[in-house]
Amino acid sequence: MENELLIVLLIPLLAGIFNIFLWRNLSGQKVVFFVSTILMVLAAANLLNSVIINDVITLQSAGWEAPFGISLVADYLSALMVFLTALMGLIIGVFSLFDVDKKRMQFGFFPLFSFLLFSVSGAFLSGDIFNLYVWFEIMLISSFVLMALGNTKPQLEGAIKYVTMNIIASVFFLAGIGVTYGLTGTLNMAELSILINGVDDPNLILLAMIFFFIAFGVKSAVFPLFSWLPASYHTPPVAITAIFSALLTKVGVYAFIRFFTLIFNQESQFTDNLLIVTASTTMFIGVLGAAAQMEFRKILSVHIISQIGYLIMGIAIGTKMALTGVIYFIVHIIFVKSNLFLISGVVNRLKGSFELKKLGGVYGKYPFLGILFVISAFSLAGFPPLSGFWAKFALVLAGLEAKEYILVFFALITGFLTLYSMTKIWNEVFWKKDPKEEETEEVKEEEPVSIKLKMIPVVFVTIIILALGVFAEPVFSFAEMTAEQLLNPHIYIDAVLGLDQ
Repeated sequence: MENELLIVLLIPLLAGIFNIFLWRNLSGQKVVFFVSTILMVLAAANLLNSVIINDVITLQSAGWEAPFGISLVADYLSALMVFLTALMGLIIGVFSLFDVDKKRMQFGFFPLFSFLLFSVSGAFLSGDIFNLYVWFEIMLISSFVLMALGNTKPQLEGAIKYVTMNIIASVFFLAGIGVTYGLTGTLNMAELSILINGVDDPNLILLAMIFFFIAFGVKSAVFPLFSWLPASYHTPPVAITAIFSALLTKVGVYAFIRFFTLIFNQESQFTDNLLIVTASTTMFIGVLGAAAQMEFRKILSVHIISQIGYLIMGIAIGTKMALTGVIYFIVHIIFVKSNLFLISGVVNRLKGSFELKKLGGVYGKYPFLGILFVISAFSLAGFPPLSGFWAKFALVLAGLEAKEYILVFFALITGFLTLYSMTKIWNEVFWKKDPKEEETEEVKEEEPVSIKLKMIPVVFVTIIILALGVFAEPVFSFAEMTAEQLLNPHIYIDAVLGLDQ
């Protein structure tokens, strides 16, 4: 079982390295990437199955027992996130064949993609906070180069803003590591969970928490630390934006969940209020920003911020129902938001623009694409019986049970404004008449066969979205088991430190 942890990391690492040696052989790179990503999906599925059977799987590197060695840990949450990482890597990898131009592919797109999957998976499986920092840095390097790949002026501007903010986050992360190590003498998460309760100075614990909060707040794009995201996510090709949307901010949210259920889980009015204010403002400011945009990708990019607010809401409430909603919401939003970005890419190839005022008539000519958009958009807004409804229902119910009425109010308002944004896209892109047709009858559009190929990943993800809504019960059952495990940190601690043997 320990090897299962290693295999899921070795596959994308070796694929990335091997593709560097195939630098001039683009066809070979594609074969290596897709074979490795399929194998990664299978390995991640096997790891998830093993975790369901055994609760927690650990690997202590080089035979060093925890907390002295490097620990890799897979529990329900981390195994689920690794599986979603591999699956979205495969889906968006297929879409990239029709979205990323040959020049970008020749400059390392596939090895960088593999390294990104490797680093994201490593972050989810890390058992100590310094190695989590290392995984974050590998992820930052890979994502920065992917964002800048193509060397256009908007890309470079966005990439510089992205890397600048994330370097600042890394400084705060290191500061938090330094304070934590000075207080406890360890960086192993399991041991930290035990030793931090014995620290006499609560102010220093609070200082360390604030450092980590800022670092993870930048990574997950919470208010007011989100400025890098709307400035950068709309600049690279849609396939790159889609994988960023699926994974990068979710790593920050994962870190929030892990730290605030395992390490900083002490009763603290300041921490509770900080999370509540952050969740409320992130939801509301994010959705207002999206409503003000008039470009397809920018609307979707800024909407990422408001959806992160829902996840912080669940962490702030911290009950079993709330964390169950968070887990389900993560699964839901990874598929829904990525699919909407993919649909925007298809629309761009059809109409040659992302600007809403320049678009129109898509539903009249491509009704199936319009239906796919409606399913994802309604799910994002929270229409029953789609996945977004169940995710928001769980969080709102948890908020009502915890009497956090302010959070519930902002969650409901954000849902209504999300519907407004999606309606605006529908009216401008799909329903109104194409403004180009008013000027000329000859509109150059892509061949239908090529469009059908681009639609394959979109259709596949849409089926998953529908399944998440129609068959919500088994997903909720797993999310509930995950929440129970998070609320009982001794399961994680005992497995890592060998106390259950």
